Amino acid sequence: MRRLLVAAVLNAATALSAAAQTYPAKAITIIVPFAAGGPSDAMARVLGERMRATLGQPFLIENVTGAGGSIGVGRAVRSAPDGYTISFGHLGTHVANGAIYKLNYDLIADLEPVVRLPSNPMIVVSKNEVPAKTLQELIAWLKSRPQPATAGTAGAGSGSHIAGLAFENASGVKLQYVPYRRSRAT
Repeated sequence: MRRLLVAAVLNAATALSAAAQTYPAKAITIIVPFAAGGPSDAMARVLGERMRATLGQPFLIENVTGAGGSIGVGRAVRSAPDGYTISFGHLGTHVANGAIYKLNYDLIADLEPVVRLPSNPMIVVSKNEVPAKTLQELIAWLKSRPQPATAGTAGAGSGSHIAGLAFENASGVKLQYVPYRRSRAT
């Protein structure tokens, strides 16, 4: 009986010791719902390196693209709820996609915000051949065209798409959106 009691105490102590491990005890994965090389990927890699230095564990960046980021966010939602998978995203992936797509997860119920990161500024650029040299001239030129000018985005609901819609709303111009598989960090 005494041997059985000692075995039970040792088992309980081992279980408590394992449960009391310091977090993190292994690598942490950051799922970036966009292609490698874009602004979100670059920010996640910088953040991961700083967190690695502070926490002493590697941070693995996993780029999971498609559907305006909803495939990557879905992968994070379906991961084990153990704190070793982080979803990285922005307004498009963690807010707008809920209004645009029928998702197989709930952005509010299935995810918990942890930190707000620096924003990725949007800028308007055009070819040198465009006669406009100021924003006002560009808006006038866009309005004078018989067909809408094309605007590259990272897909429906992406930050660049939402920024384009806001630009259309504020300026009164119409744009023809062309989704690309990724955005580009410069």
